[in-house]
Parts: sequence; structure tokens; C-alpha cells
Amino acid sequence: MKEHFQLKETIVTIVTDRESHIKRAKESIHHNRAVLERFIALDPFFRSTLEPYATVENVPEVVKRMILAGNSMGIGPMSAVAGTIAAMAVESMVAAGATFAIVDNGGDIALINDRPVTIGVYAGTSPVKDLAFQMPVHDNITGICTSSGTVGPSISFGMADAAIIFSDDVSLADAAATALGNATQVGKEAVEKAFDAVKHVTGIKGAVVIQGEYIGMWGAIPEMVEAHIDYDCITKG
Repeated sequence: MKEHFQLKETIVTIVTDRESHIKRAKESIHHNRAVLERFIALDPFFRSTLEPYATVENVPEVVKRMILAGNSMGIGPMSAVAGTIAAMAVESMVAAGATFAIVDNGGDIALINDRPVTIGVYAGTSPVKDLAFQMPVHDNITGICTSSGTVGPSISFGMADAAIIFSDDVSLADAAATALGNATQVGKEAVEKAFDAVKHVTGIKGAVVIQGEYIGMWGAIPEMVEAHIDYDCITKG
């Protein structure tokens, strides 16, 4: 079962086996967005800062995860918002009994899969097309998060068409994808150098950068396969 769901700026695709699990994901998104909005209302700096956020005591779980992820990468907590919302939605689905659950929050994906699944890559106008990752079975929640300087509305200071991070910490994957995208400039050497932004961070399994005609890889990544990428399947507003 697959459902497209939007709540304000949060636009997700939810994939699972049962309607009840989709319902749990939506409830999680509603709850955690409301918690986050209340926190931002009390401290608007949390939303605007591009630097690490100091306070981690006595904050809600969704906020804490975002802070820790952003701080790990030396950037602001909002860099991890999509991945954190997605991860907590999948956690809620798992608590309801799901063994196959995917939440794609605008290219920041949290999943647990009791069967292999193919995750396509969209890199905008890059000539690198029809590329996908064959994800093996996972009995734990894992993350695949993507940032881009050429696709979508998110802030990026780099030129990556797609900066992709693999990590079992989905919040970290989201923040790290932002940092990797920020570090990516134009050309083959710049793509290879960009990985310096993430190589030192514990918890990151692997990374991929697509910039123009260049593609770079670092660490452990799933098998890459050719696949027709259907634009209509991309989670977007």
C-alpha cells in the first residue's frame, strides 16, 4: 500500500502493508510536527540558525534528535528535520507491528524492509540517469537521505545534484547529506574532496555524490542497479 500525505511543509510518501500502519505514520507526523512547532514558537532561533545549537537538556525527543544530528555535522538542527520526522513515523509503524515500512520525506527516507526494495535516485538535470540502490533486507530502521543544490527548495551552499548518505541514524543521515551537499563543488576532484565532510563521522556507513556527469562513492553502499525512474513516484509538492 502506498499513500501520498501532506501536512503543511511536510510532504511524504508512506509505503507499507496495512492501512493501520499508514494511520500510525500520519499520527506520528501530526504529533511530532506539533511538538516541533511549539518549540520553535518559544525559540525562533532554532529554526533559523545554520550553526550548531547548544541546548540539548529538557527538550522534546524530536528536537533532541535534530540538535544532536546537526551538531555532529557542525550545522544547524533544521538540517535534520525531514529525516527525523520520517524516522519517528517509521518507529511508530514498527511499534504497531510493521515489518515493511517506508516513509519518504522529500528524498529523506527511513525504512525497515523484510524484503529487498529498490530505491531510485533523482539528480535533476544531471546526465546520470536511471540509477537505483538495491536495498537488502533490514530488520532495523535505516536511512537513505539526499540533499541537492540544484533540486528542491532546501538550503544548500554546494553544487551537488544529489548528495546521498546511508546511516542507521536517519537524523544523522539527513544532516550529513546537507553537509555533504554543502561541500560539493564543480568537477571530478571537487566531488572526491567533498567526502572529507563526512568521512570522520561515526555512524555514517557510506555516501554518494552526483554532480553533473560525475559520480563519486565512499564507504559501504548498497548494490547500484539500473532502473527506470518514474518522475511521478518522486515525493514532491
